[in-house]
Amino acid sequence: MPKLKQPLIILLNNSFKITDFLPTSKKDLKAFGWDELDVILFTGDAYIDHPAFGAAIIGRVLRNEGLKVALIPQPNWRDDLRDFKKLGKPRLFFGVTAGNMDSMINHYTANRRLRSDDAYTPGGKAGFRPDYAVTVYTKILKKLFPETPVIIGGIEASLRRLTHYDYWSDKLKPSVLTESGADLLVYGNGEKPIRRIARLALKGVPVSSIKNIPQTAYISDTVPEKNKQKNIILHSYEDCRKDKKKFAENFKHIETESNRLKADTLIQKTAGRFVVVNPPYPPASEKEADSFYDLPYTRLPHPRYKNKGKIPAYEMIKFSVNMHRGCFGGCSFCTISAHQGKFVSSRSEKSILKEIDLITKMPDFKGTVSDLGGPSANMYKMRGFDLKICEKCKRPSCIYPDVCFNLNTNHTALTGIYKKVRKHPKVKHAFVGSGIRYDMLFDKNGKITGDKYEYVEELIKHHVSGRLKVAPEHTENGVLKIMRKPSFDLFLKFKKYFDKINRSAGLKQQIIPYFISSHPGSRDEDMAQLAIKTKELNFRLEQVQDLTPTPMTLAAVIYYSGYHPYTLEKVYTPKSREQKLAQRMFFFWYKKEYRDKIKKRLLKIKRKDLSDRLFRRF
Repeated sequence: MPKLKQPLIILLNNSFKITDFLPTSKKDLKAFGWDELDVILFTGDAYIDHPAFGAAIIGRVLRNEGLKVALIPQPNWRDDLRDFKKLGKPRLFFGVTAGNMDSMINHYTANRRLRSDDAYTPGGKAGFRPDYAVTVYTKILKKLFPETPVIIGGIEASLRRLTHYDYWSDKLKPSVLTESGADLLVYGNGEKPIRRIARLALKGVPVSSIKNIPQTAYISDTVPEKNKQKNIILHSYEDCRKDKKKFAENFKHIETESNRLKADTLIQKTAGRFVVVNPPYPPASEKEADSFYDLPYTRLPHPRYKNKGKIPAYEMIKFSVNMHRGCFGGCSFCTISAHQGKFVSSRSEKSILKEIDLITKMPDFKGTVSDLGGPSANMYKMRGFDLKICEKCKRPSCIYPDVCFNLNTNHTALTGIYKKVRKHPKVKHAFVGSGIRYDMLFDKNGKITGDKYEYVEELIKHHVSGRLKVAPEHTENGVLKIMRKPSFDLFLKFKKYFDKINRSAGLKQQIIPYFISSHPGSRDEDMAQLAIKTKELNFRLEQVQDLTPTPMTLAAVIYYSGYHPYTLEKVYTPKSREQKLAQRMFFFWYKKEYRDKIKKRLLKIKRKDLSDRLFRRF
């Protein structure tokens, strides 16, 4: 089928036609003049036609292939299921995603308490998606339309593609393919695999027979024959349930193959069958990345939400630009490498500036671009000098325990974009709201020089909204080692540069550090040291969180199994509610209600010396 030509939409006002969005109802279909659909997508988020939302991107990519695509946002799974029936069955397949977040993280706090809001719903209202949304939606579709293939994707499916620890039920779960009954799983950024699947389906290839597309997973009755890649046979789901160490052993293979340019196939026996995870696609080229972001998004919530309240997640990103994907930091608690991979895919300067121009034409734009960013704001255009070395690499992080000699960390291209954006005639401010990795800025002598200094100076003088986010995450080396984060001394060095440039420019900006409690390896005395060191810096901590063990992260594997997957050594982890709350209260040592509790806690572990240091002058 030939590709449809889609005109560029100029954002001069809000007078978009309903056909400028993907259809969501029968009424919408009439406006399109469609009697039949090729693909119907279901998402746990509200429908926002913006490239920051996965369902919108996949819908646009499929539309660009000439397919008739509809999107059903936040279907009601508790009534007579009319939302699942209203558009009938598609000609090719259903697509299912929980949305931009894992539904369990969306619903529950780190203490497993139900949240009272949902940032991806109009008015921030909770209750518009189920727990384990991918599984719930898929089971409903398979029951109503058993002959129609269901393809699952997005962050929830991606992080649950193999046996994983589920913090909320406190048990190991099998692949979401097994639990949901889906026909195929797309992991990571799904544009390339879903486009390939659609093209094959259009040629009449049954989805059930599509087995060899990169970045997909499926269930097989037998172990597939080896192709170019090797097969890595993981411990089975059943063996992992019996032996936590085997579960930990699996993770090293899973993380490694998720982050290789030339990866092997992962296979795991589950309930008598085999979950097969194909290697990922190569990172998107600049041309490919541009093609995904340059599609004619309206950049607006669907008109169905008119007068239903603002959508908080949209309000946060509506005037922001995502410049690149992927992150080579490899932090133990982070899902980015498991989902997007460690290799960075960057857009062209032309594509980024084109999006800036579109933003400035939005009717409610007041002159402030809220974020020029990415997963880590300052990884734009960064890659290995010699990709042949990268092809052999198995490191989970390119910058821990040190910056790889083969990594090009030049910031010149990024600095150039910052300068061009702030010189746009309709841009008053262009901020960097994403966190930056300061450990890439220092040379071997512990100094920031050359292109790195030019970047830092441009950033601090022109792109900080009063507060710069950075994430040391902890202060103690033992914990930082498990986190795969640099020494806290490096944060102190960076802060000196930050303060110096602020003074020279006559600015009074703040640096806001992020910290995590209850991470594997963190003991009460570590949290006390964190409190003491941040007190000495005159910080009253605000940006803090208690660890949520998220599926397919190193931290979650250690939390559940008690073993470090790379050494198989035992690691202490605070797990009980009492332990986790006790660690968290150290962040707020300056509050009266915690003072006596902290003192008692430190006396209990015979560390009155830390109590004395922390509460000196109190």
